Amino acid sequence: MEAEILLWIQDYVRTPVLDSLMRGITHLGDFGIFWILMALVLVLYPDTRRAGNVVIAGMLASFILNNLFLKNLVARTRPYEVIDGLTLLVDKASDLSFPSGHSATSFVAAVIILRLLPRRYGVSAMVLAAFIAFSRLYVGIHYPTDVLAGTVSGILIGLAITKISGLWEDRSGKGQARC
Repeated sequence: MEAEILLWIQDYVRTPVLDSLMRGITHLGDFGIFWILMALVLVLYPDTRRAGNVVIAGMLASFILNNLFLKNLVARTRPYEVIDGLTLLVDKASDLSFPSGHSATSFVAAVIILRLLPRRYGVSAMVLAAFIAFSRLYVGIHYPTDVLAGTVSGILIGLAITKISGLWEDRSGKGQARC
């Protein structure tokens, strides 16, 4: 069924204009670079410093859980290596497929931003995270369950790290957390 979904996207959703757009969107998630840069900008300003630090902590937790542990535990082959007729729109990946690190990282950062910053920033971050996650299917580098697992993992890690940071802040006497 997952192969059918990817081939359906390839046959009925892909267009030359979307191909270029989705390549660009998927590259925003490469190595978490967009979210790392955003976190660094947030750390620069006192009003957003906590959010930036929590994003960094969440991304680190996601990297450890998803990229170092789950990818090696599941050891799932990339879809373009096994699905006949699936055309990859980006360079081949050097790591395993499950879960999607791009999806996990994006949703970790987006959930934290949604929880700790004004709503307009959080909603924008969530929309971008959703586009990055979908782009992984569009370009043919992940199965739908890879993206789903990365998304769920990212949301859960984002919620957990936000909660932990709030407890830490309460315990250290720095004020009330918004978690």
